[in-house]
Amino acid sequence: MVLLAGCGATTVTGTATPSSPSAASTAGTGLPPEPQPGATADCPYLDSEFVADSNGQHVSKVRVSADQPHPACFFYRPDGKVQLTVRVYVGDAKTATALVNQAAPVDSSNPASDPSGWKGGYLSTDDGAVYAVAKGPAAVIATTNQKQSVKARTVVKKAIAALKL
Repeated sequence: MVLLAGCGATTVTGTATPSSPSAASTAGTGLPPEPQPGATADCPYLDSEFVADSNGQHVSKVRVSADQPHPACFFYRPDGKVQLTVRVYVGDAKTATALVNQAAPVDSSNPASDPSGWKGGYLSTDDGAVYAVAKGPAAVIATTNQKQSVKARTVVKKAIAALKL
């Protein structure tokens, strides 16, 4: 997927994905596939130092998906496990909303409306937290291995500002 926690959770051992549907289950929904980590590269809209400060863990490596023009970014901790994922989707409003609802289902998440004008949800699980919001044709989703959703929200707000969405 091209979301921000590129919108949607990615199933990778040790990922920061609280509730991750498999790519196979996503394929049947008509939504873009879950993003997969690809090349080792800097995230074009978030720097590693900001992510380390926001998530509270050192970033040892960053990988990006092949999705263009907004790749999903995967931030790794020193033990090689993903600590935070950010997915950005820009396309149509229905898909953006569906990606947010997939990441933070309306029935089981808390409502999110930060930054102003964006709407979605956030939730914490045993595996971490997710913060997902959409506005018009855009969605940004962050998943973290930390249980505090404020960490994912901070990253989402920074990504939105950097992308000028």
